[in-house]
Amino acid sequence: MAFNRANMTENKDIMLIPDEVIMNQIYYIRGHKVMLDTDLAALYEVETKQLKRQVKRNIDRFPEDFMFELGNEEQKILRSQFGTLRHGEHSKYNMMVFTEQGVSMLSSVLNSKRAIKVNIQIIRIFTHIRKILADNTDIRLEIEKSYSVI
Repeated sequence: MAFNRANMTENKDIMLIPDEVIMNQIYYIRGHKVMLDTDLAALYEVETKQLKRQVKRNIDRFPEDFMFELGNEEQKILRSQFGTLRHGEHSKYNMMVFTEQGVSMLSSVLNSKRAIKVNIQIIRIFTHIRKILADNTDIRLEIEKSYSVI
């Protein structure tokens, strides 16, 4: 099978999930932009318990800066902020949250084509968010610099 950049470009442009859906599932917890295990499982079209099982089987791939579990208080706060988290639905096990690096690592333990494609899309969104934040910081610094001259 020959390498065909045209096919690669076509595949790159196919969006599995609207970017806005993914962007709305990125939260800021403990100083990290993260995604919840339940949201990721839904995006990958697997059960949350299957995702957690694979992570636990491959726990060495998920250091604290890739994935961490929320404590009971954090889960209560999250549940109170989002009406979609019903009481008792997530109480058996602590919720896992994944940073950008953790999401990237998930494609290696969830050996499916969908997981790989969804991860590529998620990583592009994380990169886009990082670029927007950097651009806004540059603009803010330029404005501050121009005011200090006056």
